[in-house]
Amino acid sequence: NPFNPATKFSYSIPKDLKVTLEVFDMTGRRIAVLVDKYQISGQYQVDYNASGLSSGVYIYRLSSEYQTISRKMMLLK
Repeated sequence: NPFNPATKFSYSIPKDLKVTLEVFDMTGRRIAVLVDKYQISGQYQVDYNASGLSSGVYIYRLSSEYQTISRKMMLLK
């Protein structure tokens, strides 16, 4: 999953929910909030440009009231 310096997050939600998509560094510091709003059911895609960040491993977290998904991603410059 390496990216340089941009990536896309794709997700779908089954019903209308408040959704949050955040990016963290490995120390747990929040780097970016990409989505933090109520969304209607459907498919979504969010572009993220990490050109201001250093190479390394980051964590993204997609959360709603029903589920939270966290995954690692690697930025290579």
